[in-house]
Amino acid sequence: MASNRARRIAKEIADIKADHLSKIIVDPAGNGDDLTHLRGQFQGPPDTPYEGGTYYVDIKIPGEYPFRPPNMRFETKIWHPNVSSQTGAICLDTLSSQWSPVLTIKSALISLQSLLSTPEPKDPQDAEVATMLLRNPSEFDHVARDWAVKYAGAPKKERGEGSGGATAESIKRKAQQAKENEEKVKLAAYHGYNKDLIDRFVAMGFDVESVVAAFEYVGIDKMGGEDYELEEAYMGDITARLFGEA
Repeated sequence: MASNRARRIAKEIADIKADHLSKIIVDPAGNGDDLTHLRGQFQGPPDTPYEGGTYYVDIKIPGEYPFRPPNMRFETKIWHPNVSSQTGAICLDTLSSQWSPVLTIKSALISLQSLLSTPEPKDPQDAEVATMLLRNPSEFDHVARDWAVKYAGAPKKERGEGSGGATAESIKRKAQQAKENEEKVKLAAYHGYNKDLIDRFVAMGFDVESVVAAFEYVGIDKMGGEDYELEEAYMGDITARLFGEA
């Protein structure tokens, strides 16, 4: 089991390094070779107080991974209602009750990045920050931006230039960004296979996780994420696997 876990983690890291669009970075912590202790990195989302900042996340992989979620904590201090301003502890469903074995380290980090665009003050990790966001959002933006500049290396903005304030346009952009991040998380469950290709089996009543697992067991080529028609023999092998006959 340990070797299977190590192979999966190594593959996930390789996939992250090959994906230049997400701008997610993950490496072993301390430049070592321990794949159970990693360090993640992503940029603060645009049109938020965190824009332009670089955020580091400490990642510890439990022995039961991927059946239990990775333990993630912000190394970079951040002023956010769902992250402890003292310890970096995170309140996020994806890292607890909503975790699924089809999710990955990358999808978890994308969820964290999305959380910076869509804070949930009514389900806080840090009550002080949540209270400020609910009662005085402009002050929250000011403090969150100051912390982004001080701790995450975000550039200073001139007064009046904006720092994530709730204008109609910025709210619209944040919603769009959150939607795009949500789609990225969903697509991560397909492990690089074309969504339509997998969904043809999902339409038969199987879940995405089972179909992807069957594809990987049979050794179906991902074809760079392109859709294509499977040969009849492969169709039979996949169906047999899904019905527990192989």
